[in-house]
Amino acid sequence: MDIAQTPRLIIREFLPGEEDIYLNHFNDELVIQYIPKRSREERINIFRKGLEQYAANKTTGLWGIFSKADGDFIGSCLLRPFYDEAGVLELGYSLERKYWGGGFATEMAAAMLAHGLSDRSISDVVAVTELENIGSQRVLEKAGLKRVDNLLRDGEELAYFKTRRNSI
Repeated sequence: MDIAQTPRLIIREFLPGEEDIYLNHFNDELVIQYIPKRSREERINIFRKGLEQYAANKTTGLWGIFSKADGDFIGSCLLRPFYDEAGVLELGYSLERKYWGGGFATEMAAAMLAHGLSDRSISDVVAVTELENIGSQRVLEKAGLKRVDNLLRDGEELAYFKTRRNSI
């Protein structure tokens, strides 16, 4: 099922047969440079749990980003509850390196903000990046998130971005 479409992207539920595409995405050291480190087994569990959750929830989840033009795999994105804050979702994503710098991440992020905030129980969407990840910080700002005070997560200081329902 499609979660969102943009002029160039289809953001949709992964299919069970796409597990290898998802896993291979994390073989590129530059792609995983700024995302949480996970073992292959942990990534398999994340993917399979994501498939199971599709039936229960359409607001949060893990989705694939694909090219509208040729169906090529561009990356993955997610919306998940942010800690225990009611009504707050966290946006995360990673793109194949060949799609960096072309505006795809911004297009995806804007679509995911709209998707998350289409649920009336959601008031805010947030995102975090490592302080050195300037590229993702620009993406988040272009998509409509505002930088606020840095966040401390698991002992690491992170750039913190937020948008409220009324601000987009």
